[in-house]
Amino acid sequence: MAEDQYSDEMLLQIARLYYVDGLPQTNVARLANVSQAKVSRLLAKARERGIVRITVAEYNPRDHELEIELESRLGLRQAVVVKTAKGLNAVELRQSLTHFAAPWVARWLPPHGTVAIAGGRTMQWLIHNMTAPPGAEGMTVVQAMGNIDASVGPYDALELGRVLAKRWCGRFFILNTPALLPDAKTRRTLLGLESVCSVVERLHGAEAALVGVGTLHNSVFMERGVLTDKDTERLTKAGAVGEICGRFYNRNGDECQTPYRERVISIEFDDLRHAEESIAVVSGSDRTEAILGALRGGLIKSLVIDRAGAVALLEAN
Repeated sequence: MAEDQYSDEMLLQIARLYYVDGLPQTNVARLANVSQAKVSRLLAKARERGIVRITVAEYNPRDHELEIELESRLGLRQAVVVKTAKGLNAVELRQSLTHFAAPWVARWLPPHGTVAIAGGRTMQWLIHNMTAPPGAEGMTVVQAMGNIDASVGPYDALELGRVLAKRWCGRFFILNTPALLPDAKTRRTLLGLESVCSVVERLHGAEAALVGVGTLHNSVFMERGVLTDKDTERLTKAGAVGEICGRFYNRNGDECQTPYRERVISIEFDDLRHAEESIAVVSGSDRTEAILGALRGGLIKSLVIDRAGAVALLEAN
């Protein structure tokens, strides 16, 4: 007998035995005179027909008390603090944080404006979980920094910007340069190209930015061998505590004055300060100093973070 030919009465019987009486599927199969393998399929059919309606009490994934404290003490415009399970590894933490935070971040983006987007692993999962709110179509997305190297990965700004623009049925503008040039002269030459200059101009006028916050020793530039030991030494001496879009800054949020600064092509810190919204998405409690520096410098206005990270931030402030 095809499963769609089973009567509602039979599906009700199986659902009652399993959901109400709490019998294991082996017992349900015996009492209903069907195979055990068929029980799970018929339970699914019962849900499809509306015979079984599962309700779950409303779960609030946000810690509103911590959010209010972050906003009042750190001057944030908006904060989302997600209650994540204990004992998660780094990947699981990113996935949990962004799964619950994505709907709120989606509402913060200007539906028909320009959004600059950075790369990063946490950003990758955020974009993966985001969908456009109803009516939010036509957004312009701009790659906030050049490409780290010749191999574009799933968490690079080029890929994430493409996905975000597609979700919002918008346009995507590529910053088709390396993020870090070999010298200042090469950077000036590339910025003189119309194809590059026009995209940089869009970054200057972005209404919102989605960025991650890195540190000197926990940065994709270090991981992928873009920064040399000499670069790192200079940045350390210059007081670097954090990195946003390939630009390193000190504890006050001022860009470090090193030759490295003249080699980067990415959204400028003044662009982040002038944007109506600059949102940092951070998982973990190991970037406290970097976040505080970005806040002091006005580089970020809103923050998405897990509960442990929020607690560490308040304790350090």
